[in-house]
Amino acid sequence: MRRGSTFARQVLLVRVGRRNGTVATAADLVAPDHRRTDRQRRRYGHLDPEVEAVLPVSPALAPAAAADEAPAMSIPLLPGEPTTARRAKFALVNACTLSSLMLGMLAIFLAMRGEVQTAALCLIACVAFDGLDGALARKLGVASPFGAQMDSLADMCSFGLAAPVVVYASLAGSVRPAAAAVACALVAACAAIRLARFNVSPKDGRFFCGVPTTMAAAVLALTVAIGLPVPGLVMVAGVALLAFAMVSSFPYAKLARLLKLPPWLWLAPVVGALVDIRLTFALVVVGYLASGPVLWLHQRRTA
Repeated sequence: MRRGSTFARQVLLVRVGRRNGTVATAADLVAPDHRRTDRQRRRYGHLDPEVEAVLPVSPALAPAAAADEAPAMSIPLLPGEPTTARRAKFALVNACTLSSLMLGMLAIFLAMRGEVQTAALCLIACVAFDGLDGALARKLGVASPFGAQMDSLADMCSFGLAAPVVVYASLAGSVRPAAAAVACALVAACAAIRLARFNVSPKDGRFFCGVPTTMAAAVLALTVAIGLPVPGLVMVAGVALLAFAMVSSFPYAKLARLLKLPPWLWLAPVVGALVDIRLTFALVVVGYLASGPVLWLHQRRTA
């Protein structure tokens, strides 16, 4: 046995005492020398498990109390000073958002009754209220994260659900129901992906990444409202193409950037609408969808 082993001396004392018929008392046992224990720990890197077992063990202590956490506080819906005037402005902005939501629900009910053109007009009103609430929030200084989430949820209801339902009702009798259902389901799924990606992506002041859900819903609503004379299968293919354009990575110019175009470019569609509104609308939609890939190729060449 190694020199200085306290445990070995204790074991010998206990065994000799039992062999002689006596019981070793507490005084006969030598208390462990902690200095030797620490020396052995430093020398050999660890202690034998049996030696560890005879070392004095502190009584179990209750887990240390966690540091006092700050009490849970609800986040205010309207950041800043909650004055009566600001609350009224905040309520006005959210009333516009809820109006868009309710009009989307009304469009669904009208489409279920077969009044597809009236339902399409409700969707166009949804687009107007959707643009109004954002403009009012910025102008009145009551923009908030709560308002942004409310707007996203209302867009999903009005543009991600109501718009494909109206399109599905308009396609009844012209194409197979399964084909119309698949195309409209693509619109709903891509709208959800587009809105979620927009909420977590950095904002670009010049371009959208993919066709916005508001623009896609406006195109679908106007197509139904004016009764664009296209075959059913072409309509289904166009709806699916518009759905994929929403989740694409192509850059599409924002409205503020489009307003800076030369006036004669705006005059052409106005004159065309007076001649043939359906053909002009179709050309404008095709031109806007094609602008994304063209801008994408231009950016890659200049990068």
